[in-house]
Amino acid sequence: MKNLLYKELRLALHPTAVLFIALSAMLLIPNYPYYIIFFYTSLGIFFICLTGRENHDIFYSMTLPAPRRQIVGARFLLALILEGAQLAAAIPFALFRQSLPLPPNLVGIDANLAFFGSSLILLGIFNYVFFVSYYRAPDKVGRSFIFSSAAMLVYILAAETAVHALPAARELDTPDPTRLGAKLILLALGAVIFALLTGLAYRRSVRLFEKIDL
Repeated sequence: MKNLLYKELRLALHPTAVLFIALSAMLLIPNYPYYIIFFYTSLGIFFICLTGRENHDIFYSMTLPAPRRQIVGARFLLALILEGAQLAAAIPFALFRQSLPLPPNLVGIDANLAFFGSSLILLGIFNYVFFVSYYRAPDKVGRSFIFSSAAMLVYILAAETAVHALPAARELDTPDPTRLGAKLILLALGAVIFALLTGLAYRRSVRLFEKIDL
C-alpha cells in the first residue's frame, strides 16, 4: 500500500489539487458561501481521476503486483490527504478571520466550529457519490463528478438556507465560542458521518472495481 500511495503522490496527483488548498484563504472574504472552498477540493480530486483516465492510470496500476482493493485504497488515501490538508489549511484562516473587524457572513454560515462539522458532512457526501459512481465506470469520470456536484449543491443550499430559516441553525451561525457545546456536537457528528460515508464508499468501490472486466 505504501508503494501505491507513493505512486499516487508522484504520478497521479494533479498540480491544481495542491494549488486549491491555498483557497482556504477565501474564508477571509466577507459575505461569501464558504462551502465553495470544499467544492474546489472535490474539483481537484476530479482532475486527478480525469487525468488518470487520459493517461491510462488504472491500466498501469493493474500491471503492478497489487490487488484491486489496494489500488482503490491508495486513491482513497490520496483524496483523504487532500481533504485533510484543505481542512487544516482553513483552520488558521478561520481563527484569523475572527480577530478581524469583519461583519457576520450575510450569505451563509460563519467560519466557526459548526461550519467545519458541516463541511465534513459535505466531503463525506462527495466521497460516497463520486467514488461509488467512478468505480462503477472509471471511464465516465465526468458523469461521476456531475452526480457528486449535484449532491454537494443540494447540501450546500440546504445548509445555507437553514442558518437563515431555522432558529436552531441560526444559533450555530455565531462567532466562537458562543454556543460552543452545540458546535462541538455538530463537529463530532460531522466527523462521524464523514467517516461512515467514506468507509461505505470505500467498501462499495472495492466491490464494484473487483467486478469490472478491464
